[in-house]
Amino acid sequence: MMRQKNKQYAVKKSKLLLPEKKQKPPEKSKLHPRNKHRGRYNFKDLIGCCPLLQKFVALNDYDDESVDFSNPEAVIMLNKALLKCFYEIDFWEIPQNYLCPPIPGRADYIHYLADLLASVNDGKIPTGNSVKCLDIGVGANCVYPIIGHQEYGWSFVGSDVDAAAIASAERIVANNSPLKNFVECRLQTNSNHIFRGIIGKNEFYDLTVCNPPFYASFAEAKAGTLKKLSNLNNRKINTPIRNFGGQNREIWCEGGESRFIEKMIDESAEFRDSCFWFSTLVSKQANLKSVYATLKQASAATIRTIQMSQGNKISRFVAWTFLNEKQQKYWANTKWKELGIKDAE
Repeated sequence: MMRQKNKQYAVKKSKLLLPEKKQKPPEKSKLHPRNKHRGRYNFKDLIGCCPLLQKFVALNDYDDESVDFSNPEAVIMLNKALLKCFYEIDFWEIPQNYLCPPIPGRADYIHYLADLLASVNDGKIPTGNSVKCLDIGVGANCVYPIIGHQEYGWSFVGSDVDAAAIASAERIVANNSPLKNFVECRLQTNSNHIFRGIIGKNEFYDLTVCNPPFYASFAEAKAGTLKKLSNLNNRKINTPIRNFGGQNREIWCEGGESRFIEKMIDESAEFRDSCFWFSTLVSKQANLKSVYATLKQASAATIRTIQMSQGNKISRFVAWTFLNEKQQKYWANTKWKELGIKDAE
């Protein structure tokens, strides 16, 4: 009898020691309702659009097809497939060591900006190339103009302080016929300026978009990259992987995100009549306090903070305008009234 009990105990104990099967992560249902990337990636379709993706796809710990997100080549190939399948982009190449952005999160920002326009246009999103957008820090990847134009037909000017990044973005535009004549790239020759030297006389923009440098120093940026790689690999990584994380100017600047945004706000006041909505991502929630204080000091008429979610990650962008309510209505009625429109959901 005692042996039987011991045997049963041993069986129960062995079951307890068996590793539990990992639970599948939830679908990305927190993304914007119009975001095309809310579901899990359909790798059969993606490989059909981009056959070179095949060699990077394997079963993960959840027995789902996926790619190794710590492998730069895999991430770049996944982006190529996503841009081909969902946005009809046949050519997308970026130089080594330049930022390779996550497409779903970038799309969310664009869709929420569309809702922002709709909020002052009777719930209708103005579409077409007469809607002018300025991407501060377009980067070598040109992703915001791609998504903004292909989803809503908007035209873009993309600025950057990096000549190689501008050259890369121009190649992407030149090699994709849907983007030609609708995306212009401009080099910012003075790294101390953001809008000065980019917004021309008698130019008007409906939106600005920006993913500001996140870190305050090279050392901080390197530590952040190593932490990200360690989390992806479930082990400590001491050496950064080439072509992962971005160039210096893309990911860090003196004073970090907070200082960059403060400078952006200060300069935006000089162009208060040239743009309806200025906006920027604010990655660190702790920076919101200084952002709001700077906007108050600059006398912004309206400030909006829009929260976004990508899985467990919470992000946000802040938008502001110097136009009062009467000026906002005049802008919408005179510029957007005759444009194509799309209902906001």
